[in-house]
Amino acid sequence: MSASERRKFLKLAGVGVALAASAPSAQAAGAPDGGIFDVRKFGATGDGKTIDTAAINKAIEAAASAGGGTVRFPAGSYLSFSIRLKSNIALYLDRGATITAAETPAGASTGYDLPEPNQWDHYQDFGHSHFHNSLIWGEGLENLSILGPGKIWGKGLSKGYGPGPNVKQAGVGNKSIALKNCHNVVLRDFSILQGGWFGILATGVDNFTIDNLTIDTNRDGMDIDCCRNVRVSNCTVNSPWDDGICPKSSFALGYPRATEMVTIANCFVTGGYELGSVLDGTYKVIDPAVRIPRTGRIKMGTESNGGFKNITISDCVFEKCGGLALETVDGAILEDISITNITMRDITNSPIFLRLGSRMRGPEGRPIGVLRRVIISNIVCSNSHSRFGCIISGIPGHYIEDVKLTDMYLQFEGGGTREDAALQPPEKESGYPEPTMFGTMPDSGFFIRHVKNIDVGNVEIAAEKPDLRPPFVLDNVQDAEFFRIKTPQTSGVPTFALNNTSRFNVYRSKPVADTHLDHVDEKRL
Repeated sequence: MSASERRKFLKLAGVGVALAASAPSAQAAGAPDGGIFDVRKFGATGDGKTIDTAAINKAIEAAASAGGGTVRFPAGSYLSFSIRLKSNIALYLDRGATITAAETPAGASTGYDLPEPNQWDHYQDFGHSHFHNSLIWGEGLENLSILGPGKIWGKGLSKGYGPGPNVKQAGVGNKSIALKNCHNVVLRDFSILQGGWFGILATGVDNFTIDNLTIDTNRDGMDIDCCRNVRVSNCTVNSPWDDGICPKSSFALGYPRATEMVTIANCFVTGGYELGSVLDGTYKVIDPAVRIPRTGRIKMGTESNGGFKNITISDCVFEKCGGLALETVDGAILEDISITNITMRDITNSPIFLRLGSRMRGPEGRPIGVLRRVIISNIVCSNSHSRFGCIISGIPGHYIEDVKLTDMYLQFEGGGTREDAALQPPEKESGYPEPTMFGTMPDSGFFIRHVKNIDVGNVEIAAEKPDLRPPFVLDNVQDAEFFRIKTPQTSGVPTFALNNTSRFNVYRSKPVADTHLDHVDEKRL
């Protein structure tokens, strides 16, 4: 830089300093600091006593009006009712920052935003049909994020049943985060404690990333409903009272929309620890005498109007909870699913549950759904409840199709009786789909009914106590292939109980001889 250029630069810099000195304080006016909108500069106290809703929403409005920015929550406890998200903003929760759901006052005229009208709300539960009655919500937005490492505590939210505020009461909130018809969304690094009916409910959200969340909650961890291109990774969910990670496809948008192009990877789900004890690292096991569902699983369904397509689940850990559940009962197509590298311990119902049913909770005139092209491989399961085994069941006239099960070690408690082996589970075609829906099952490993084209290979069934039920029961099955099957050998107990089965093959599965059967009405092997 020449001497003349240097003099000119210094002169301009001096003018700039003088202007800055004479201007009103930008920070005092609540203007951003480098695109950061600090909620405290908009009046939030973070003292855990003052309701900070207005200040938080003011900061969000300011960021949106500026074309976007980051709304920052410094360390503190921000007591709030409904926080309304906007496009092109990020909420950033500093370490030590907590957004706390305020308690709804008795007989409240104020509180959380009212649930918006939804003319299709009779096709799914109340919680799935409304979004505005939440701690944090957004609708029709784009380019938004909620980032950590702080916490969201749904202290004042309703869980939707039992003791606590009535979820339909004016001013009551029931979700920590609710998103509807949004795209380009990132949720990362924060935690949710006691999330209400849903820790996260996302309906019609596309290009969606959920990463490194810890959710320790009193109902569903996260529901991914009618969403497309979703990545769930590195998450921990403790949800003893309901499901952990739950893709769904409800009719809440007013039309059937598939949940598709989804990956769920590197996650831990459980239903066995006291509320808050996973989040604080103490991992206090719930007393076995306390009767709660201990659900905590990964499930597709129950809402299933739009269907599930092109989904992978991999490298996940289940403990003290339900197993995998794939359900279509409301007329949807569930297809092209790959599940691999799953470890399970202390499973409370079925390690694997596939159900095609005809509940048909949706507009009239829809056909019964389809469940097809499912591959499940590399599964290790220990100490699973033996009353139910694994269940793959369609309904009369509607088959589950094209299922491949490979490389599994499934250890059950055992103890089934000959009386159990004689049971004939009811069809319950329109029943609510749960592994418990049929009662005690007649098998000690797999019950397979109304299925076409199923391959089972390199699968071992083990039992802690002797079990007098056959490991495999097949009923109305076509094109069944079994290869290298290993099961407990109990005197007088067959490996296979076949009923109305066609094109059945088993080989290299001692002591069962290699066998081909074109059709049998009833046979034991």
